[in-house]
Amino acid sequence: MIKQALGRQGEELAASYLQAQGYLILTRNYRCREGEIDIICEVGRTLVFVEVKTRRSLTFGSPEEAVTLRKQDTIRRVAMHWLREQQMYRRDLRFDVVSILLTGEEPKLSHIKNAF
Repeated sequence: MIKQALGRQGEELAASYLQAQGYLILTRNYRCREGEIDIICEVGRTLVFVEVKTRRSLTFGSPEEAVTLRKQDTIRRVAMHWLREQQMYRRDLRFDVVSILLTGEEPKLSHIKNAF
């Protein structure tokens, strides 16, 4: 339960950050049989699939290091499922990672565009 609360907190911070940067949030926590994507948004004509990783310490590495090749493959499959479902074709696509570290008073957020 604590891990889920941490994830939700990170996703809220990431969504607020993205909106402040001019991104339009289309969907949050999209799930299908392939898996899940935290945030699907667009900026200009580019669809952006965002994986949010939040941690309270660097004991097990930085948050973005948790986006393994296996996780990347899952995100790609889920993105393709969403695109077919929405019938969105011929759009520029991008896969980003928003990394959030909650170790002090202020969250440390890093937005990695075109992460994979």
